[in-house]
Amino acid sequence: MSKTEILAIINQKGGVGKTTTAINLAAGIALKNKKVLVIDLDPQGNATTGLGISNSENSDQTVYAVLNGTKNILDVIKKSKFENLDIISSNVDLSGLEVETAGDNRRAFILKEQIMAYLNDYKGKYEYILIDCPPSLSLLTVMALVASHSLVVPLQTEFFALEGLTQLMKTIDRVKINLNSELKIKGILLTMYDKRNKLSGQVEKEARDYFKEKVYSTVIPRNVRLSEAPSHGVPVLVYDETCPGSKSYFNFTEEFLSKKENFESAA
Repeated sequence: MSKTEILAIINQKGGVGKTTTAINLAAGIALKNKKVLVIDLDPQGNATTGLGISNSENSDQTVYAVLNGTKNILDVIKKSKFENLDIISSNVDLSGLEVETAGDNRRAFILKEQIMAYLNDYKGKYEYILIDCPPSLSLLTVMALVASHSLVVPLQTEFFALEGLTQLMKTIDRVKINLNSELKIKGILLTMYDKRNKLSGQVEKEARDYFKEKVYSTVIPRNVRLSEAPSHGVPVLVYDETCPGSKSYFNFTEEFLSKKENFESAA
């Protein structure tokens, strides 16, 4: 097995801090001098713009070209302005992929096959490949689940959060049975935590009671700087490294990396 860990950041619900988690975890890993590739698999292209790259460029330079078979991964990797952090960008054209590949019964495996072909040629280039999934249980999400070793699930500490999670768990179980038996949940990250709000504490307690040690100790707070950073095209870790959101994502990166050993021993 390749030493590169392929990880999807996933939740079918929008607005839960998924892309924020993807770009700040990637930045945190890169700051630790480890090479990381982000694959933006969301047609909205928010991870792309959040790392300072335009999402309105030609589709033949994006992940869409990889998935429609016109380009290889090597052809579309872009350097971000941050050392050790590269990205495969996305744009709105990606939303047409489901219809375009309707006749392909192997379409769930396209992303996995492309990543494996790349890793066979360039083994060890990246320690991590992070896939930012769209906020839906669509073909693109299934492609990410098939291609990944493990998942990080951002869970907002708000009403109905756990209810939505049960639907995601069912999808993950189906993918494990039929398409990727090695898939596992690496951890659940509580986001948008407001310590003044009683509900945040209740959701945290329920999540920890149910998922036990799968829930990361680090909790990401609601923080204005977190929501400002993407409009400047930089992760919050770079935008304002002293704000509460940054401190939490630095802590999360440390916690995330400390669990890498578990992955190595299970591999």
